[in-house]
Amino acid sequence: MRATERPTTSKVQVGSVSEARGPDPVSVLVVEDDAAIRRAVQLALERYGYRVAVAADGLSGLEAFRGGGHDLLILDVMLPELDGIGLCHRIREESPVPVLMMSARGDALDVVAGLEAGADDYVVKPVDTAVMVARIRALLRRATFRPDAREPAPGKPDRAPGHVLVFGDLSVDTLGMEVRRDGAIVPMTPTELRLLLEFVAAPGSVLDRRRLLRDVWDYGWEGDTRVVDLCVLRLRKKIGSGRIETVRGFGYKLVRD
Repeated sequence: MRATERPTTSKVQVGSVSEARGPDPVSVLVVEDDAAIRRAVQLALERYGYRVAVAADGLSGLEAFRGGGHDLLILDVMLPELDGIGLCHRIREESPVPVLMMSARGDALDVVAGLEAGADDYVVKPVDTAVMVARIRALLRRATFRPDAREPAPGKPDRAPGHVLVFGDLSVDTLGMEVRRDGAIVPMTPTELRLLLEFVAAPGSVLDRRRLLRDVWDYGWEGDTRVVDLCVLRLRKKIGSGRIETVRGFGYKLVRD
């Protein structure tokens, strides 16, 4: 566990909100030990129409998560009892629920550790409310993503209902949203599944990181490509290290058999 000393200047910047609201009733669990930050995040998200539950330490957060009913989790990296990295690991053993990590520092090790633990994205404090809400909405869109419900991109095969794409020992059912390797179901988070769908829709084609940030993470700006690299790493562990090849200086591609 990393040192738990927290910068005293960390705070959440609560921007002004008028009519903006979440499109659906969404329950967010915020696990943050700093009472002022925890309250600021709670009030900010409630102003956007989200239902918010809070916990002040990792073990309480795990208990609240297991109580069920949460659509998305926001976890601070440095927590008492059980830190955010350990908490994320425990959650990933039980659920693919979207996880947004929140760190008081832009420390690369914190970011990498959070993403390797299974987090879908991260923000660095102080956090602008509008940025956090944009990340939440993107995560929720990925969690409810149905590839057969959108128009195929130019040059991509139509992901027809019931269509199963097969690559060696890997099969992807785009209707059932199910991935199998050697016949066994491979559990995936919504982000991992959406990333895999981008690769299987264009086998053999090199997909650059910026494109993946746009198409998978819904980033309309210059986001951090580390989220792509770490998600690809997690995906390789699940579908086979040789299935996704790195093309240095360009990006990644799904290897054809």
